[in-house]
Amino acid sequence: MKVLVVSPHPDDEVLGVGGTMARLAGEGNDLTVAIVTKGWEPLFPESQVTQVRAEAEAACEILGIKSLRFMELPVTKLNSIPTHQLNAEFDRLITEEEPELVFLPFRGDRHEDHRQIFDACMVALRPVETRRYVKQVLCYEIVSETHWSAPYIEACFQPQLWVDISTYLPVKLEAMRKYRSQLRPAPDARSLEAISSLAKWRGSIVGMTAAECFAAVRECWPAC
Repeated sequence: MKVLVVSPHPDDEVLGVGGTMARLAGEGNDLTVAIVTKGWEPLFPESQVTQVRAEAEAACEILGIKSLRFMELPVTKLNSIPTHQLNAEFDRLITEEEPELVFLPFRGDRHEDHRQIFDACMVALRPVETRRYVKQVLCYEIVSETHWSAPYIEACFQPQLWVDISTYLPVKLEAMRKYRSQLRPAPDARSLEAISSLAKWRGSIVGMTAAECFAAVRECWPAC
């Protein structure tokens, strides 16, 4: 199965889908991670961009990801790109990758990049005749973005799918350790302790040792 993980920024892919990616890769699936944005000077020095990209490559290697794409769109400036051009970037990505399963950031995340990327991806994922290969679209949660929405005022993350990552949680944490520039000490949401706690709490809800949760956007069963 061809799987595409759309990650707004380096580390979102590990935070949201790290354990599931390691499991899918271990089961022989073909995974691509597309990191959408790139930092720009002077807000993000080129040395920082180089560092975080090297961290992304190291993390994906641990998870068993063989294809890592950098889309080069400007971080925090997606709203400056005309909508049709932004949509076209993701149309090109989906067309080239032809995934059966796509993971997206959640529309209700606090970061505006996440919201705009979700919207553009949903345009690109319309089930037109040439795009029927996409069977599943799932949204992932991120400890430092998904849970900072305003309850009852905007959409909150309500998962429908639990993926058992009990065997793969140590792999996810090892991959996250490669993002030294992004990690923070506990009790910060981007600490290894918080990441592990979320996985264990999600798992405990359904009797698993550790899990990653997803909100289903599309689930297609094949014809009989």
